[in-house]
Amino acid sequence: MKGTIFDLSGRVALVTGGSKGIGRAIAGGLAQAGADVFLCARHEGPLERAAREIHDESGVRVECAAADMAVRADLERLAKAAVERLGKVDILINNAGWNVPQGIDEIRDEDWNYLVELNLTSVMALTRALVPGMKERRWGRVVHISSIMGLASTPKRNAYSATKAALIGMAQASALELGPFGVTVNCIAPGPIATDMPMSILNKEQQDALAARTAVGRWARPDELVGPALLLASDAGSYITGTCIVVDGGALARVF
Repeated sequence: MKGTIFDLSGRVALVTGGSKGIGRAIAGGLAQAGADVFLCARHEGPLERAAREIHDESGVRVECAAADMAVRADLERLAKAAVERLGKVDILINNAGWNVPQGIDEIRDEDWNYLVELNLTSVMALTRALVPGMKERRWGRVVHISSIMGLASTPKRNAYSATKAALIGMAQASALELGPFGVTVNCIAPGPIATDMPMSILNKEQQDALAARTAVGRWARPDELVGPALLLASDAGSYITGTCIVVDGGALARVF
């Protein structure tokens, strides 16, 4: 992609939840487009393996640091480490998140607080830490990984849907504030993507039913999120901001 509007040579991307699944796929795609990459996740072993693999595949510089996105001190340390080790952060992919399925009358305070901290507050805090540099350089890309569960929902997704919907609202407000500085802010709302989280929560019958709701009759691979992420992270998406790109195989197109 050298010399194209998708070329990310000279850019630096920070990807949270970057050791596996959607984060790993997007990080690899940004690296293939020429960006140096900083990965973070909770566990060092898988994180370091992902960093080595991405470097070997792309030849770009890849750094990493273990961090728990639900711990505010870890976020501050992460932002500082990324800038110190790679010089700057131009592209922020806020991907880390989790789900604890509970009905509205079953939600435990500790689970609600954890999901709000991880899925929403961490996104605010990390974005807050890194956008000043983007504003100063007058170029930046912020992409929050939301979900179709932020646009529609299903039983026992109260906390998850609330946090994912909130990301869309925050992206809209941030886009208005940062647009004059050449910084875009968007969301991607994945549908059924075959990653550890849904596969660990849903049984086989539920997985098959969700696949059947899509127009294409299947779950997506994590690498099918790379194209939309690259669009929003590059000059190709310079006029796209304050919006949410749905990548759901047509699931939301179905009424019955």
